[in-house]
Amino acid sequence: MKQQIAIQGYEGSFHQLAAQLFFGKSVHVLPCNTFKEVVRAAGDSSACNGGMMAIENSIAGSILPNYNLLQRSSLQIVGEIYLQIKQQLLANPGVKLDHIREVHSHTMALQQCQEFLDKFKWKLVETDDTALSAKHVHQHKSTHIAAIAGSLAAELYNLEILSPNIHTLKNNYTRFLVLQPSASVSAIAGANKASVNFHTDHSKGSLARVLTCIAEGDINLSKLQSFPIPGSDFKYNFHADMEFDSVDQFNAVLDKMKKLTREVNVYGIYKKGVWK
Repeated sequence: MKQQIAIQGYEGSFHQLAAQLFFGKSVHVLPCNTFKEVVRAAGDSSACNGGMMAIENSIAGSILPNYNLLQRSSLQIVGEIYLQIKQQLLANPGVKLDHIREVHSHTMALQQCQEFLDKFKWKLVETDDTALSAKHVHQHKSTHIAAIAGSLAAELYNLEILSPNIHTLKNNYTRFLVLQPSASVSAIAGANKASVNFHTDHSKGSLARVLTCIAEGDINLSKLQSFPIPGSDFKYNFHADMEFDSVDQFNAVLDKMKKLTREVNVYGIYKKGVWK
């Protein structure tokens, strides 16, 4: 039985490509309109085997609403992948560059390709999704409209790449988390990364003591993100990504953290993601 993974967006999206790179080309995807729907579907074992959710981008930074969704869910992180975002100019077979009058894509994709687009006098049309733009170009058999999307969308919708890799900043990566229901997660062999959430009593030096504990445990703190605690007077909890050599090393530091904090929640112990 093939795995089915919930993704945000349409078939041909970067979420689907991330799912293929993690689970294999044959993975089935369950497209969802919103990340909230992804989290709901990922938690329903009768619907799918988990979810793939973007969590941060090397240019735009953290996707804060998705961290909030993770905090409120019963899901665990079981893996991650870093995907280089490569935008392509796509059109139907036979359409040439000088035929184009309009370019359709998600607003972020249009912004990412602005330097290339400024060379032309095309009308730029914002849409809900890069892959959906490609699908519409295919469905409408457009001869004067191009889409900006990834190469997977070109493959799925039989479009040609008129201009490859038109994004301005080439070193643009998005980090995706692989999520599964907590009840179905077992220990991952070779795990060397963990994501935790904690909050202190907010007394003077309390956060510094936690960070010192992590450093003294020879653990690399690869990310620290603060979040306001609802209903408090500007008090915060913290999301921390921690990299280590062994799970025993992490557990030893976790035990010390529990003594220095009011609460610690582990969102996942998994293997560091590869860069694709």
